[in-house]
Amino acid sequence: MAGTTPKRLLDLAMQSLLSRESAAIQALEDIPRELFVPLFIAAFEGGHKSTLSEMVKVWPFYCLHIGSLRVQQPQHELLKAMIENLPVFPAQTFASRRPKLRILDLRQDTDCRTACPEVRNRSPSCFYSCAHSDRSIIKMERQLCFVNSEYKAFLPRPVELLVDLSLDGSLMEKEFLILLMRKIEESFGSLHVCCRDLQIDKLCNCKCTLKFFDLKCVDQLSVDRGSLSDITSILCRMVHLESLSLSNVTFRSLNGKVFKIFLSHLQRMEHLKELSLTSFCLKNHLDRLLRILPPRLDFLYLPSCDLSYRDFKFMSQSPQVTHLKLLNLSNNPMYWDDLEPFYTILSNLSGTLQHLEVNHCLISDSAISALIPAITRCTRLRVLGFASNPITMPMLVNIMHNLTPMKELKYVIYPIPVHCYERWHFQGSLDRQKLAIVQLQLKAMLELAHREDMNLLTYCE
Repeated sequence: MAGTTPKRLLDLAMQSLLSRESAAIQALEDIPRELFVPLFIAAFEGGHKSTLSEMVKVWPFYCLHIGSLRVQQPQHELLKAMIENLPVFPAQTFASRRPKLRILDLRQDTDCRTACPEVRNRSPSCFYSCAHSDRSIIKMERQLCFVNSEYKAFLPRPVELLVDLSLDGSLMEKEFLILLMRKIEESFGSLHVCCRDLQIDKLCNCKCTLKFFDLKCVDQLSVDRGSLSDITSILCRMVHLESLSLSNVTFRSLNGKVFKIFLSHLQRMEHLKELSLTSFCLKNHLDRLLRILPPRLDFLYLPSCDLSYRDFKFMSQSPQVTHLKLLNLSNNPMYWDDLEPFYTILSNLSGTLQHLEVNHCLISDSAISALIPAITRCTRLRVLGFASNPITMPMLVNIMHNLTPMKELKYVIYPIPVHCYERWHFQGSLDRQKLAIVQLQLKAMLELAHREDMNLLTYCE
């Protein structure tokens, strides 16, 4: 009881202070430095916009992170207020507290503290500061070391704003971008907006906006709908990508100049760990892609890429497909008789694969039966998806008998057996009563195998 009382008293004191806004703002001049973090958390969770605005102006630490705080619709106004009040010039004031804030991080990260521990005595630091941009606070401060001390007082101090951007054309996004542009202009070049995670919906509408940001900072890029030529024009400005996701990309030919340029940019991405290409036709050309990828790739998504037997054959021999933790090959028909290449792929990944998806690949009873030994050797597998394949009920039962001993396997996305349809996989032909009986049988199998921890899911029309 004694251990929890101080925390409750502190929370009550914070709530009492924040209930009187003018008093809370006035108290910022006098409260101990150590109380700023709990007061900030309470003010953010309580939606106290004016108090947060003033706290940013006099924040006594080098950095301020949103961290694990939840950001939903109401909190967007709080984030905008924090940006508006981010001090980008030395304070011309005689207040007892001058702003020390140099890095404002508006990204959500459950492992990030509100302020980084001050580990160095000579100068403050932040674990999350930008490392790649020429306008990063680290590089700008190094340049200031060579400036005459008489002029330093008149120069704007470098400040960083860390954000994740989603360019989706919404009104909220447009208002947020207008605010960012205004703040950048107001800072006269001292503010560096560092975007690590960039998501773009319809690239052709965002090309002008992207000119305002240094894309060297981006380590996660996702583009839905865009031409490959436009994508290469922004990839050339990125050198430290860890994750690239492209879907619904248009281009004329896999033998054309644009695709070659795209591959040359990918080849520079030495830190790439995750690659996702959805509806990106690679038929008979997967080898050109895999050859230039780093050998320690972790996640590979290739759904709806029209992969051929030749592509699977090369994949089975590629060193880039030997350490994957995730492999998604959904919507690539495997209608050929020889599944040896795919069997080899699974065998090569037996020691690392945790997530496998082969949904809607036209895998038949005989094919899945041949693959079961390779799947069961993947002892680290946690997620297996093979839904929407023409599997019969006896084969599904056989598969589940082989899967239940796999203790790491927690999620199975299984196909609805063909007997549940009047015509297999035609919309409106599913017999729900038959499906219900199947689900009861599978549930009984899990109980009998003492695998209540395994979750069975399927896709229903």
